[in-house]
Amino acid sequence: MRHHTALALAAISALACIAVPRPGRAQDVSRSAAGGGISVPGWQGKVDAQEEQRGRTLNDARLAPEGDALHVTTGPAVIYWNPANRATGDYTVKATFTEPKYMNLNDHPHPYGVFIAGNDLGTDHESLLYCAAYGNGSVIVRGFGPQPFQMNGRGGESNAAVHKAAGPGKPVTQEIALSVKGDKIECTVNGTVVGSYDKSAVVTAGRLKSTDGVYGIRFAHNTEGFVTALALARP
Repeated sequence: MRHHTALALAAISALACIAVPRPGRAQDVSRSAAGGGISVPGWQGKVDAQEEQRGRTLNDARLAPEGDALHVTTGPAVIYWNPANRATGDYTVKATFTEPKYMNLNDHPHPYGVFIAGNDLGTDHESLLYCAAYGNGSVIVRGFGPQPFQMNGRGGESNAAVHKAAGPGKPVTQEIALSVKGDKIECTVNGTVVGSYDKSAVVTAGRLKSTDGVYGIRFAHNTEGFVTALALARP
């Protein structure tokens, strides 16, 4: 009898392990950032469509000026831009991103970076391409057209050019750039090209409308960082 009882308890325990989701996964949802909203004059933003479906708004993320930096705290995954920042033809958009306390708002890395080719921003038809780095040495290139599309895989890829934080709570800085040069689009991190794509593979149905458009910054959810030296350069 004891043998049968032990087997039954073991079976129940195994089923419970299968049915209960992992805490890390279940808790990986965007939280609301204190003091949310945009306080940088001229700037606008939009949270991801999935975040909107969960009831999140721009007031759940924070964009604020701090000295010569833009201080971003999320909240939901979001893009920020100034409509006056527009690039056409061949160009490079770059900025420096500092995560002062790596993973201080999450238990795993989340990326941040620049975006280009923004068209119909703030609408259900927006399109853009972004290159973003993680503090663990990975980089991801994705876009919206308006549905999300991937250029270097679902979770990005590791690259030696991407700086790694010494550990949680430690600072890490990345210089991230996106360039349009002739028939190529390139993502550069810390001076090294980490992704190069034919323009025809990116400007196509379901992806970008054009490489001409507004540029800005992109942050994943539950992440804090500072952005400096956001700039446009032409050849």
